[in-house]
Amino acid sequence: MHQHRVMISAAVVAAAIGFVPTAAQAAEQPAERKGSVSAQVESAKAAAAKSAVFHSPAERTVRTTGKAAAAPQAAGAAGAAGAAGATGAAGAAKDNAGLAVGLRATASGARGISLASQVTTGVDTPVRVDIDWGDGKTDTEHVTRTKLLTSKHTFAEVGKHKVTVTLTDQNNNVTATNSVEVQSLGSKFTPHTPTRLLDTRSGIGGTDRPVTPYGVARVKVGGNSGIPADATAVALNITVVSPRSGGHITAYPSGTEQPTTSNVNFVAGQTVPNMTIVPVGADGYVELVNRSYGDVDLLADVTGYFSPSASAGGYTSLDPFRIADSRTGQGTWGQVAGQSTFGLQVAGNGAVPASGVTAVALNVTVTAPRGAGHLTVFPSGQTAPGTSNVNFKAGQTIANSVIVPVGSDGRINIRNGAWDPADVIVDVVGYYSPGSKASYIPTQPTRLHDSREWDFPVEGQDYRWLPLSDGDPTVTAFVLNTTVTDTQGSGHLTVAPDPNTWAQYLDKTAKRPTPPNSSNLNWTRGETVPNLVQASTGTTGVIDFWNRGWDRTHLVVDMFGFYEKD
Repeated sequence: MHQHRVMISAAVVAAAIGFVPTAAQAAEQPAERKGSVSAQVESAKAAAAKSAVFHSPAERTVRTTGKAAAAPQAAGAAGAAGAAGATGAAGAAKDNAGLAVGLRATASGARGISLASQVTTGVDTPVRVDIDWGDGKTDTEHVTRTKLLTSKHTFAEVGKHKVTVTLTDQNNNVTATNSVEVQSLGSKFTPHTPTRLLDTRSGIGGTDRPVTPYGVARVKVGGNSGIPADATAVALNITVVSPRSGGHITAYPSGTEQPTTSNVNFVAGQTVPNMTIVPVGADGYVELVNRSYGDVDLLADVTGYFSPSASAGGYTSLDPFRIADSRTGQGTWGQVAGQSTFGLQVAGNGAVPASGVTAVALNVTVTAPRGAGHLTVFPSGQTAPGTSNVNFKAGQTIANSVIVPVGSDGRINIRNGAWDPADVIVDVVGYYSPGSKASYIPTQPTRLHDSREWDFPVEGQDYRWLPLSDGDPTVTAFVLNTTVTDTQGSGHLTVAPDPNTWAQYLDKTAKRPTPPNSSNLNWTRGETVPNLVQASTGTTGVIDFWNRGWDRTHLVVDMFGFYEKD
């Protein structure tokens, strides 16, 4: 690429033509902030792990004494019966009446588990401890007295498992067994035919009235439209329609405290969508709060969900690459006519494998539309659903993240629902398949970065680097909501992994990266624009947020979860 600055039109800048500006290395980030992002990520990951703790107390231990023992008894009852039938301490020792095990399991990572087994024995004698992990794998340890054993295991797949611990005291001919049901933190993705779950204009989802100022709309996810009750997160396209004042929508799991994050930003009268991947509450609902001073109608369209199903698809994150640009004839020739559909081959395109792909993660941009309308992205072999992915007005450049099922022929369709033509750009950021190893761990929505807090906007043609995983090879991507605000001119944002490590930035040896030929969100002066980003961590865990416009902008980054492979 030519390393010189060229003056090009705002429309071209907005569509992410790949060039390398000559601006100096990204401005030094405030010292007190350098480690805060990584610390916030670790805190959110730890909180997710704490939410998955499973117990089976020692009182549930089942004992068997003798080779021809009767039906197993609970440890407490067996101890009482043994004491009644024995003579003093000698009798108790003979059948080791105190033999029992209490279990406490904690999920660690997408498929990992940490098991604490509190072994209690009434006498000092060799006891064999057999751990059956419920997936065909076993471990054996030995103790001679009361002891807390800590064991770790990684399951081959996500999901629910029954872990059984058996104590064997061969000297006294006694066994004691306890079990605990565990569930790994990770979830996998199942694509869903694009379906509307909420429309406050028509009553879909239970209400036909706008959401009042600071009111909450509840969206039933688990158990709705074929989505299982144990869904852990959902891919929703949320659209704001005809708001009476400016504000934003925040999506979060039902039953939790409203976070300080945002998902969709809007001004009065605007119709604007944004993709979200939001955790599902324990009751199966997602809540959408209207943080504005006016009523607003809301739409919510599902394109897939995450659940602890081993048969669902894992995620493979990719460096963003372009598969369609109607302005250059890539993927389709010329502007897409109104009320028309064009298809794109996804499977076998670029880094996407030729087979096994169930869904693809995209960033879809509309530019230079000649009238207002919307785009609908859907799998090939199906008719266009009554949902939308990108809404636009005449002359607007706007992008939205899209997760869409892939048809059996490896293709997807994009329909221009407007009456007038528009240019369409499509970038691939990842795909889902049964062979993909990374599973999703939702976290409580967390704000990682807000440049307004210390008045440190991203300068034009510069970038902000954030150390999200600090080189952890098990974390492959983060689900983020990125927002630009107080924009001083037109531009677009590109999010990509950084080849430099956090340590290289700290010791000032980092070299300026090259931004990719893709875009994540577009804006004009004075706008506040969000978009979901499934950001690859690359090889270093540092992620770059490039301001590809010529003027400064403030940047806000919120986290909703991450993909991890053990």
